[in-house]
Amino acid sequence: MDYIIKLAFVLLIFIYSWFFQIQNQEWDVQRSMLKDANNLAVHDASQELNETARAEGRLVIDPVEAYAAFRQSLQHNLGLDDSLSPLAGSRLQAQVRIVKFDIVDESEGVSFPLLYEDSTYGITKYIQGPSVIAVIETQHPLLISRTKVQEAIRVPAVQEYKMNN
Repeated sequence: MDYIIKLAFVLLIFIYSWFFQIQNQEWDVQRSMLKDANNLAVHDASQELNETARAEGRLVIDPVEAYAAFRQSLQHNLGLDDSLSPLAGSRLQAQVRIVKFDIVDESEGVSFPLLYEDSTYGITKYIQGPSVIAVIETQHPLLISRTKVQEAIRVPAVQEYKMNN
């Protein structure tokens, strides 16, 4: 009987370890998915230029159009609905939140290159030209219940125009 209990205990440890490893792999996959989608979304947002300013030789990103393009790109690339919640078939399990969306362009009288810093989200980057900066997050998927609340999966992205000065 003692042998069966030991075997069951070893089997239980193996199964728990296996689920823990699967959960960690799922976190990595979701972080990668979010990063790729955020990179595409800031790129799409940066394409929404104010044509009047562009005709005057300035690169100014239209904030309303850029934000709309950003959200639409996230929806399309992550399988999300209008509230950024996962649709059926999406790999995500929780709503995606846009926690930062910032545009730095020539409408603000900024000269480039510029050191862009945001200590809240850990972003420090010399940007060479007009840029869209965004941070998105979602909750970690849980296969194994934990008493400690996991921090959200949070990913930043920066898309910039390189200025030739």
